[in-house]
Amino acid sequence: MLSLFQRKRPPVAAAPSPPPAVDLPKGLMRPESAASLLATPRRQKLLEHIWQRTSLSRRQFATLYRAPLERYAELVQAFPASEAHHHAYPGGMLDHGLEIVAYALKLRQSHLLPIGASPEDQAAQAEAWTAAIAYAALLHDIGKVAVDLHVELADGSTWHPWHGPLRQPYRFRYRDDREYRLHSAATGLLYRQLLDRDLLDWLSGYPSLWAPLLYVLAGQYEHAGVLGELVVQADRASVAQELGGDPARAMSAPRHALQRKLLDGLRYLLKEELKLNQPEASDGWLTDDALWLVSKTVSDKLRAHLLSQGVDGIPANNTTVFNVLQDHGMLQPTSDGKAIWRATVTTSSGWSHSFTLLRLAPGLIWGADERPSPFAGSVEIHASTPEDADGAPATMPTAVVEPPQQGQQATPCRSSCGGTVPRHSAQAVPDVMEDMLAMVDSDASSLDGQGEKRISGQIPDAPLQATTVAPRMTPDPTPVPSSLAASPSGEHFLEWLKLGIASRRLIINDAKALVHTVGETAYLVSPGVFQRYAQEHPQVDALAKQEKQPNWQWVQKRFEKLGQHRKQSSGLNIWMCKVAGPRKARCLHGYLLENPLTVFSEVPPNNPYLSIE
Repeated sequence: MLSLFQRKRPPVAAAPSPPPAVDLPKGLMRPESAASLLATPRRQKLLEHIWQRTSLSRRQFATLYRAPLERYAELVQAFPASEAHHHAYPGGMLDHGLEIVAYALKLRQSHLLPIGASPEDQAAQAEAWTAAIAYAALLHDIGKVAVDLHVELADGSTWHPWHGPLRQPYRFRYRDDREYRLHSAATGLLYRQLLDRDLLDWLSGYPSLWAPLLYVLAGQYEHAGVLGELVVQADRASVAQELGGDPARAMSAPRHALQRKLLDGLRYLLKEELKLNQPEASDGWLTDDALWLVSKTVSDKLRAHLLSQGVDGIPANNTTVFNVLQDHGMLQPTSDGKAIWRATVTTSSGWSHSFTLLRLAPGLIWGADERPSPFAGSVEIHASTPEDADGAPATMPTAVVEPPQQGQQATPCRSSCGGTVPRHSAQAVPDVMEDMLAMVDSDASSLDGQGEKRISGQIPDAPLQATTVAPRMTPDPTPVPSSLAASPSGEHFLEWLKLGIASRRLIINDAKALVHTVGETAYLVSPGVFQRYAQEHPQVDALAKQEKQPNWQWVQKRFEKLGQHRKQSSGLNIWMCKVAGPRKARCLHGYLLENPLTVFSEVPPNNPYLSIE
């Protein structure tokens, strides 16, 4: 490997001098150099983290890592990483690339590679494996530049990334006809622009890592073993961090990004569902300077609305929902920085009650000509904020329940599979992922210079590859069929499930899926699928409370009474499924349906990673 650093490299031609600083026509952006793109404090800090994970000198790091990262920066410029999901802002692809490399190298420190090799071989190959993991992480989304974006130069010509870095002002848009997973296959068009001949010569000398690296670059993660698994986990860590919040970009985010969906959801609720300024039974009050909303009501209804529109990543915990809204700049904080206010609302007729409330700027919801008349009564703020962040009225005791969403914490499995089973009471992030997220999150406010706070989401343990269904797509917000406006019941649950699968709003056979195909039938993951239904239908809470049950358990009982599931010979309702990933195994609990056509219009092939225990 030393020859790689000692070999004299041909001088690199200087990039053409930038044109004089003149105003560009509207919509055009000027390309920047790698040094300029990477000069922000946060990106510099990420580069420092990457270097600290490599055990190389600065000169060696410049050859193995800095050079590919600079080429990446020049190629992706100000492109976002996605149109409507994570890092959906100018420069998002560069941020995502740096984050995933830093996360992947942090995860790599917990592995001795190649697995099963002698300590001597592992030591000899250590730096090659570290570099291969970094390159695989950096390149995993690069194909988006080739197939998802249409880039037009100032002279009217079309730019393609195989032309080399941008050298004149440009504009871009997302292609309407793009295919969801094509970017993985397009990686092969571009990786030679980041990895030069010497680097590829070096890596190709290690057969145990060369094959997995090629599989990752081809998008075939299921064949890439631990290398593919590390890239997938690091990708999810970066995505989870970004979806947590960034107030500086709340209003500048693209129309279909999560930030805008939160705002659009609030506007929809205020127009269609929430009652304002009512004499007593009101969901909120509009005063001259603020919009006050009952915290638990708006959180429950906002979650239900967004889930019904196919928006993932919505926390099941109200406290986290409030934090996300606050971090996106949509809530006005209390004097001590909290999202929840305690206030007493008094109407003109003398009715009075204390509530825990969210405070928003009216201008965030309505234009000057649309704003409703203000509340005739008063909202008197209390001196201190409540401990009850779940948002129930302050005079009512309440318990905060934090059920897992689609992923579930794993506890040791006592079955023969030797893996893990889902735990029904909490969520978890593996310790290494908490450490890894803290690596960047702890510095976020000082690095961005905007006091931003990032909230990390749950990172699943191991992926199940989606091999049997078309990619999940967010459905258009079409009117809900009248059949789905019915009261919650077992029949309504099955109808909701079938419609969600047909519209691909509920994914199947994926790492976080609540429905799988195994044994030629449908497998419903418990309690996750029932929790998801309850989150989309907040009216379940009142029905479950009457019977003193958790909301998901109320749904589960109604489903069981239908007799649509297959029982074990012992009479048990629940079946255990073994999930075999590339390196580890775990177990799921759930229900097998007697007839898969109850929820499928056409039965997909079995998930190859699941087997009934």
